[in-house]
Amino acid sequence: MKMQYLLLCAALGLGAQAAELAAGPMAGPPSMRGVTLWLQADGAARAAIEYWPEDSQASKRRSAPVTLDASEQFAGKISLFGLEPGRRYGYRVVLNDKPAGKQTYRFATQELWQWRKDAPDFTVLAGSCNYGNEPGYDRPGKPYGDHHLTVFKTMAAQNPDLTLWLGDNLYYREVDFSPEGMAYRWQRDRSQGYLQPLLQLGAHAAIWDDHDYGPNDANSSFVLKGESLKLQKRYWANPSYGLPETPGVFTTFSFNDVDFFMLDDRYWRDDNRFPDAADKAMFGREQMRWLKNALLASTAPFKVIAGGTQLMNKSGQSDSWHDFPVERDDFIEFLNKTKLEGVLFLSGDVHRSELTKVERSGAYPLYDLTCSPMTSGIYVDKRQSERANLVPGTSVMGERNFCQLRFEGSKAERRLLLRVYNDKGELKWEKPLSRKELTYQ
Repeated sequence: MKMQYLLLCAALGLGAQAAELAAGPMAGPPSMRGVTLWLQADGAARAAIEYWPEDSQASKRRSAPVTLDASEQFAGKISLFGLEPGRRYGYRVVLNDKPAGKQTYRFATQELWQWRKDAPDFTVLAGSCNYGNEPGYDRPGKPYGDHHLTVFKTMAAQNPDLTLWLGDNLYYREVDFSPEGMAYRWQRDRSQGYLQPLLQLGAHAAIWDDHDYGPNDANSSFVLKGESLKLQKRYWANPSYGLPETPGVFTTFSFNDVDFFMLDDRYWRDDNRFPDAADKAMFGREQMRWLKNALLASTAPFKVIAGGTQLMNKSGQSDSWHDFPVERDDFIEFLNKTKLEGVLFLSGDVHRSELTKVERSGAYPLYDLTCSPMTSGIYVDKRQSERANLVPGTSVMGERNFCQLRFEGSKAERRLLLRVYNDKGELKWEKPLSRKELTYQ
């Protein structure tokens, strides 16, 4: 009997040691002295991070272990603190006290540049609409997703400091709408090999839109939205998710001299067809109050507001804030009254990339850079390229693509360079925006 017990223990031990890395690692937005790393194994494991300054590999440290178990689909996060500002660190994943393969990775903390020098130059990539084909559960006919899957390799080649996932980061299928089905979709799509090189570079932050929140055009009535929020928290490493009294995926964080405000356009949303009324909302009263206060607290020269669907498209030809005129106009009036400077918008959803522009009397214009799609369906709709507030020459249709935001220059000459690339890495257009163009003259 004793021998049988020992053999059982040994078998369990071997099973634990056999766990391997299934997805990641992926860093969330770092601070000056800390970072949170996300990872997922293919089985139960104790996970830790062994890390060191790149210029001092002898100074290795190991994090406290976390348990990866089936209740969280073997996913987990490890937060590191006590790092030094402006340093690059190498690291590797340790599962059950053994290195998870030979590969090492890197992350960087933010620089302590304030009162000392100009803010660092840095690169942000942004995209939305990632559909991973799974023939058994997809619609019949031509695959909706890109079978070449070159876009993530192209994005990784640009070595971004930060990648923003602007919603529809996966697509639930009809068979997925149960807690187990939604969890399956996340585990299956996140573990795809083509995603890993990009996830392992720089930092990442994400919001959702309808397809990674629930069904097409889902609103606040979606009965599984609590499960959906749980999965967002499980699979991303955002600095926060909503407020204690206001659930959601909205958050804010600083990256060098830019403040990012990531919005939740689904959890509190009225249906697009809800009759126009003073209280019809895409974001909801509490989230909008949070956003306004967060903007007023910001001292950053650039304030980037990201939403899952278009924010400044005035045509009404596609899903946008245009369908919620009272809430949208109230926010624009808030910007007018407070004279906040440096505000611009990012959005996704509509399977084309473009720059829209809303002129304001006595104020700088409001720009909305839409980035879509990374891998999902593509089409050409000529009507969409003839809108009055579309910046000429910026419509990209009929091909997968992503956006780049490059912040560069001294404090006096700081500028933002907007670019759109297709999945082959070909530049489709670029537009510089100086800091001065986003101020009151």
